[in-house]
Amino acid sequence: MNRFRFWILVSIVAISGFSQGMLLPLISVIFEQDGVSATLNGLNATALYIGILIVSPFMEPPLRKFGYKPIIMAGGLLVIASLALFPLWKSFWFWFILRLCIGIGDNALHFGTQTWITSASPKEKRGRNISIYGLFFGSGFAVGPLMTPLIFINEALPFIIPACLCLVAWLFLFALHNDFPERAIELTSFKDTTSRFKKTLTYSWVALLPALGYGFLEASLNGSFPVYGLRVGLDVTHVSILLVSFAIGGIVFQLPLGVLSDKYGRKKILTFILASGSFIFFIASFVEQSIFGLTICLFIAGMLVGSTFSLGISYMTDLTPKSLLPTGNILCGVAFSFGSLLGPYVGGIFIQSFSGISFFFIISAMLFIVFLFVLLHKQKVIN
Repeated sequence: MNRFRFWILVSIVAISGFSQGMLLPLISVIFEQDGVSATLNGLNATALYIGILIVSPFMEPPLRKFGYKPIIMAGGLLVIASLALFPLWKSFWFWFILRLCIGIGDNALHFGTQTWITSASPKEKRGRNISIYGLFFGSGFAVGPLMTPLIFINEALPFIIPACLCLVAWLFLFALHNDFPERAIELTSFKDTTSRFKKTLTYSWVALLPALGYGFLEASLNGSFPVYGLRVGLDVTHVSILLVSFAIGGIVFQLPLGVLSDKYGRKKILTFILASGSFIFFIASFVEQSIFGLTICLFIAGMLVGSTFSLGISYMTDLTPKSLLPTGNILCGVAFSFGSLLGPYVGGIFIQSFSGISFFFIISAMLFIVFLFVLLHKQKVIN
């Protein structure tokens, strides 16, 4: 894959990760301080993922018609505009709509970059390249929560900074030459798209489960855990540090796990990290009164499961014919979105309904269920 193009794409993803990592805890904290219920707080956090789901079925035809670059640029521009509008009006439903728009923009951006990278990467470097993609996204996501304390300086500041950074990264896209995915057939109708969805699912449905599980984990941890943390006596700074420790853990092992998956196989590495991650979150539920103990647990959990999404994409690419990779990337995004939709909402209900039970139990159980499905599944690798 063209090296210059690759680094531009992963840099764009890093800025996107920064904005996402900032928005979830930031708006959760703002709403919690304004007295919004945990359930409504979680509902607002789902807007981003509803946006992803709404646009997902319609992404592939324009990608095949216009190519990667226009899709990525359109998505990036929508994200920039939405971020810039947040300070104009503080309203539950206005912010819901803006997060919905960011979801649509992020889906276009990630769909374009993921498909471009996976299609252009040779098999022996696929895990490495997708891990670098995940590494850059995770790095941005790790820095994002550090913006939360800026609300005590000026509530608009955390929205203005990522909007400006996104604009700078977006301008670099003009330096890229457009390219198109491999064309096995032309899509002429929504029925053709649906048929490709079904065909892709027969090859790679199991590879979508890690994406779903990671979406649930990431969204509940960043959207619901700040609410839970504040209610059990943690302050905003401690919550930000804990979220960053998880994200940094993911950054540390993102590339090594990708390289190991190239060497030993995606399935073996996925089953190991899912089982180990489930166990660490189970342990975290017993040490949540200790900031140091919880920080260590979340750091180790990040090291283990922070690569779940990128490894899931690589696994899907292994199982899916190359002509179906755009559809496979869409389905990975849809699976991630379903998990992300469930995460904050289920997390909010859990916090309100089971005040005596640790929030980490629900994450541990979800990871263990995904582990069982991946472990028991047998399917031939194609690519």
